[in-house]
Amino acid sequence: MADITDTSRDDTPLRPSTVMTAPEVRAWFVREVLPLEADLMQYLHHNWRNQSDIADLRQDVYVRVLEGAKREIPERARQFVFTTARNLLVDRVRRERIVPFDAVADADALELEMDAPGPERTTLARDELRRLQTALDRLPDRPRQAVVMRRVEGLTGREIAARMGISEAAVSKHIDAGIRALANLLYGEPADKRRRE
Repeated sequence: MADITDTSRDDTPLRPSTVMTAPEVRAWFVREVLPLEADLMQYLHHNWRNQSDIADLRQDVYVRVLEGAKREIPERARQFVFTTARNLLVDRVRRERIVPFDAVADADALELEMDAPGPERTTLARDELRRLQTALDRLPDRPRQAVVMRRVEGLTGREIAARMGISEAAVSKHIDAGIRALANLLYGEPADKRRRE
């Protein structure tokens, strides 16, 4: 990589992978990292489900990059920024202990250490998840897909519409129908009781 000159201090060339002063780190950040913001935002949008966290994630990446650059300026800024972003997302997932819904459906197969409630509450929670999975499986295909994408995967109506190849209005109708059907399956009167009346 060619020498980089910081003309704000003097005509001494700056070498990557060297310790620098705070003003030199700031100049490096503005010159090398900030131009990557559009790509970084695209990466975060693509790899993080909760879109309301994206701005905070970007700031956390910038903080980590600056802290790392204070110790040593990396030779490849782009690689350093995206590795930092990936590590931040991995840390967040670990911290939040996100478990895919499908994995929870067979909770007996999971061997997770957790601050678990007592055995009775665990059994009740597993039964509720199994009931929910059974109810989801009984939904018509399109409403089930829409409900899972919205409530489990956290996608927006626009994202669901794009995936399903339908309008946002149709997505809304499928979600409404799916939620109503789930509520009826989970909390409605048993079918044989309705028939007797």
